[in-house]
Amino acid sequence: MYNIIYSQGGVCASDGFFADGVSAGLKPDSAKDMAFIYSENECEVASVFTTNKMTAAPIRHFRNMGEFTTNFVLINSKNANAMTGRAGIEDIDEILSTCTDVKNPIMSSTGVIGVRLPKEKIIDGVKLFDYSKKDSSSAAKAIMTTDAFSKECAFKVKLDDGSSFNIGAIAKGAGMINPAMATMLCFITTDAAVSKADMQEVLDEVTKTTFNAISVDGDTSTNDTVLLLSNSKSGAYDKAAFAEALFKVMHFLALEMVRDGEGATKLVTYKITGAKDDTDAEVAAKALSDSLLVKTALFGEDPNWGRIASTIGASGAQANEESLKISFDNHCVYDKGNLYFDEEMEKKCAVVMQHKKFTISCDLGIGNGSFKAYGCDLGHEYVKINADYRT
Repeated sequence: MYNIIYSQGGVCASDGFFADGVSAGLKPDSAKDMAFIYSENECEVASVFTTNKMTAAPIRHFRNMGEFTTNFVLINSKNANAMTGRAGIEDIDEILSTCTDVKNPIMSSTGVIGVRLPKEKIIDGVKLFDYSKKDSSSAAKAIMTTDAFSKECAFKVKLDDGSSFNIGAIAKGAGMINPAMATMLCFITTDAAVSKADMQEVLDEVTKTTFNAISVDGDTSTNDTVLLLSNSKSGAYDKAAFAEALFKVMHFLALEMVRDGEGATKLVTYKITGAKDDTDAEVAAKALSDSLLVKTALFGEDPNWGRIASTIGASGAQANEESLKISFDNHCVYDKGNLYFDEEMEKKCAVVMQHKKFTISCDLGIGNGSFKAYGCDLGHEYVKINADYRT
């Protein structure tokens, strides 16, 4: 057995990790725009990246490194270094060559696509780094783009033998969020004595029900990145405990991204049960979280359950109206051909949709498959933010 306890410190909660954010002039008004994560010991690295075919330079640079350990990650905001060709990778090499006293540094970027990195500003920014700083919150703020708030969390895991390990993370993401891996940046640190093989196996599995189960706008970025780094400094490890702790970290941050969806006012869980299998359940759930018609109904606080039924029917999952049941929180509006959506029920469901968080449950009544996806509404503010994103 084990005990997982919420703690403070984000990526610095794990022993031997340091982080901070600085202003290098990439953002206006001296806002923080560059961050680092540093470890005293070299780290094994597990990763998951975007499924977008137009992969950004930092991801291609990472993949070109082959098998390696590292103790340093450099992150910049405002510029994605995507669609910059071979020059984008060469820019990374030049920048990282100035990061001294670190081992196999990694670079990650987020921001506008199709613009070369301002190398001089970034190189000058690296000179501002103080590797003794333990300010995860500062790093979390520095990697924000359209985020309304920074995102971080950490947990301590206590094992039965008296040993313990830590896991913490920072992340950014509010737009271009689609269930095709991540569409965001997330950096996770742990001092657990976990092998690289276990790290990658658990990360791949947990991604399916966290970052790969959220949607804000249905768009997939060029830079989606999740990096998991372990320096093994605690000497402690238990695979089941590690998997649960990693899920807690990633699930929390995934929901924070949806809650922070550009212009979003609602965080909605789409709970699918009774599907033919888990794959069908996932297809139906993600169709709901991605549907623009459903999102606009959420924004208007209109319990238009017909859009829910229609979206499931068009998703490709096996479904039929004779076995379907739809509920808004605990209010059933449709059950196997029986309509319960009268005037009184509509008022109850409208109240549910005024909440900041609620669940739309759909029992397909066919098999034992289940899946949860997470989404938000879509309104005027989203259009406003993205109409002039580059300016």
